[in-house]
Amino acid sequence: MQAFSGDITKVHGIRVGQIQNETARTGVTVVLGPREGAISGVSVRGAAPGTRETDVLKPGNLVDVAHAIVLSGGSAFGLAAADGVMRYLAQAGIGIDMGFARVPIVPAAVLFDLGVGESEFYPDAAMGRAAAAAASKELQQGAFGAGCGCTIGKLVQNTLPMQGGIGSASMTLPEGVTVGALVAVNAVGDVYHPQTGQCIASARMPDGSPVMADGLLYGSSPMPMQMRIPAPGSNTTIGVVAVDCKLTKEEAARLADVAHDGLARTIRPCHTQMDGDTLFSMATARVLSDINFVKVCAAAQEVTARAVANAVYFAQK
Repeated sequence: MQAFSGDITKVHGIRVGQIQNETARTGVTVVLGPREGAISGVSVRGAAPGTRETDVLKPGNLVDVAHAIVLSGGSAFGLAAADGVMRYLAQAGIGIDMGFARVPIVPAAVLFDLGVGESEFYPDAAMGRAAAAAASKELQQGAFGAGCGCTIGKLVQNTLPMQGGIGSASMTLPEGVTVGALVAVNAVGDVYHPQTGQCIASARMPDGSPVMADGLLYGSSPMPMQMRIPAPGSNTTIGVVAVDCKLTKEEAARLADVAHDGLARTIRPCHTQMDGDTLFSMATARVLSDINFVKVCAAAQEVTARAVANAVYFAQK
């Protein structure tokens, strides 16, 4: 397998900062938009999400921009990382001008990695601030940031999951619009290549041989296998899809929604009651002319699928 090209920082106005504690196997990934914010949306498909400020992004509500998106390990504890990002942005004069103060809009989503490293340690405001301060156009993929403690393939009893991580990909459409995605893949299911259909990450037997959940779920395996039912919310794939064209808030919500098809193409099973799968969208409005929204949505699905594959590729390097 080869890595797919590009990453979300190729989208105009997008920077990414990451920090991790390798001993505790957890971390934070922050996606920063332009100073004025990016028109943003969100779509929650998993049944056990851990999120912050998702309601503000729903169509019909007043605020239509986000200044940063936080992806964090640490389960619900990790939502505290967004506090540090808010303070960092406010001190830089970034946020909605309320007269007396600027209030940054910083939605967040978390994944469960408490059982991987040191469960008593989880991302906090200090880690969030450090990740925001480190934001740049350089992006490390694999076991970094929120991907540090990610694992893949947790449905089959008596097996070991594979390392997951942060993955990203992008493409530029003929019209000049760049579409990028970044995901932290911590799925209960297995991961399949979006083009070849080959399983590229699944549970492993102690001897290293792969065990795919398909055989367990659909009864096609010659091996006797039993299902492990992880606790609700103990997995989760979270991410951001970004474009540098102008979108309405309603279009941003639709973009986040359809990007989940990229997860469904590559993760089996997807959006389970043990996952809190959540995707955000950001539109930075470099391209102001009319765009073909169908093509943009199709590209968002594709780069999201590629980002999942890249998470596996770089986590195993």
